[in-house]
Amino acid sequence: MELAGRVIAVLEPRGGVSKTGNPWKVQEYVIETHDQYPRRMCFDVFGEDKINQFNIQVGEELNVFFDVDAREWQGRWFNSIRAWRVDRVNPMQQASVPDPSFPPVNAAPVPPADFAATDEKDDLPF
Repeated sequence: MELAGRVIAVLEPRGGVSKTGNPWKVQEYVIETHDQYPRRMCFDVFGEDKINQFNIQVGEELNVFFDVDAREWQGRWFNSIRAWRVDRVNPMQQASVPDPSFPPVNAAPVPPADFAATDEKDDLPF
């Protein structure tokens, strides 16, 4: 799955040691979409290497690719949203992409077509 938005919070990292004696680290982030009704999602990045590789900062525009999973603990279920890829969005690149539904600002006006000059006889009933 994928979600695009702006990072609005970077939470404190958590860590510990697994049952097998291996250290682990996880950090959570909150991203907000740019929809008419913005949505927020808290996701985590697992592993110190991934946390350092992604280096996510507050205010960055990101596309976050993630997996959703649920876990049961003491009869309750909890969702886990874990990012596996993060792409930074360049705001200048977004602004320079023209919207095809609007004509360019500096475009010359196109004169209306003159169909009367080519029609010799109009035999349509309307």
